[in-house]
Amino acid sequence: MNTGGDQEQRTEQAVFVYRPELADSRAAVRVRALRTASGRAETLLLPLMSMVLVVAYGLLRGMLPAVVAVSAVLAAGTGAFGGVRGRRAMARRLHAVVSHYGLCRTVVDERGFATTGESMSHTADWKLYTRYAETAELFVLLGGPRATCLAVMPKRGAEEPADVERLRAILDRNLTRV
Repeated sequence: MNTGGDQEQRTEQAVFVYRPELADSRAAVRVRALRTASGRAETLLLPLMSMVLVVAYGLLRGMLPAVVAVSAVLAAGTGAFGGVRGRRAMARRLHAVVSHYGLCRTVVDERGFATTGESMSHTADWKLYTRYAETAELFVLLGGPRATCLAVMPKRGAEEPADVERLRAILDRNLTRV
């Protein structure tokens, strides 16, 4: 029985060293908004509800159909603008939390990942995250359907180019790609 490959798989690690940036947080929040059901619902709900409320109010008050239509379009636009502002605020709050880490060193293996910063550290196993998304610059780890967990691993932090491939392989074995 050959267990050499199993042992190698268990000890495979990917190491990333990076400083958290606001652009990373913005991209992660954008990925969550576009690639998860809850994110898409949040994106659509505010404009839709704004429009429905304005139309209902206009119809109940007996306003002209043209006025109701224009008001509905303006309400949808205002709601969409509010949604974008909300995501930007969420990204700023996320960055405010992770920026205290300073220079981060994240080690990812089959058990999960551990991030050690200049002033803080964080360890998470794969039970906390269920899915991940990959962009050109980032790996974004996402919690379950009702969880708000979000972790970001910038590709620029890979200690060696093979770490990106190792991380992708580890994530594919432990999480679902979205």
